[in-house]
Amino acid sequence: MTTVAIIQARMSSSRLPGKVLKPLLGLPSIVFMAQRVRQARCVDRLIVATSVDASDDPLAEVLAAHGIECFRGPLADVLARFHQAASHAGADVVLRLTGDCPLIDPELIDRVAALVIEGSAAYATNAVPASFPDGLDVEAMRIEALAAAAAEATLPSDREHVTPFIRREVQRFPARSVSAFADLSSMRWTVDHPDDLAHVEALLAAVGATSPTGFDRFDLYRAIERHGVQRGQDHQRNEGYLKSLRDDAAA
Repeated sequence: MTTVAIIQARMSSSRLPGKVLKPLLGLPSIVFMAQRVRQARCVDRLIVATSVDASDDPLAEVLAAHGIECFRGPLADVLARFHQAASHAGADVVLRLTGDCPLIDPELIDRVAALVIEGSAAYATNAVPASFPDGLDVEAMRIEALAAAAAEATLPSDREHVTPFIRREVQRFPARSVSAFADLSSMRWTVDHPDDLAHVEALLAAVGATSPTGFDRFDLYRAIERHGVQRGQDHQRNEGYLKSLRDDAAA
């Protein structure tokens, strides 16, 4: 059974253009994140799925320079891009990660993936319901669930955000979730706005990080407690998806 981690990323973010190439500890953010993902034991192959649009050429060049596999597909139809990347890689289990989560935790990736790899779910996540800090989101799914979504989903929000169709079809695709030891969902560790990037830099300084792989989420929790660098959700969680739902309603 082949487990493929796919990080979706693009340069044309409306809130922080080029965010996936912003530097963290001297590395482009997407490279920083990829190094953390590679620490997950379950990951057999890692791919960054970006678009064929010319705006994403710089991203593809950076990935090639750092030896990270890149797959390029449609810009707007992210679901098609994601399914094409997974099929290209011969995936049985697909991990969906987003490029705005540089602090993603390898142990969490393994915990979520295990629910699908071991056969107890066709889809699993630690993001619904939300209990972990925003920026640690992991989704895992069987390739059959992803293929069904790619073939059947028609809502623009489903095409842009990949997994809502699968989550709604819970009778076809049994789902399970992983929860944190407490409700930590008010913490914001994602990078979607300029102030998010500054906060992640502050977290890395607080934990004393010198490389992408020398710390885990518990180190971050302890550093927050010691140094008081925690920041709440002053931006709406899942802002992009909520906008897509409004666009669906207005269409």
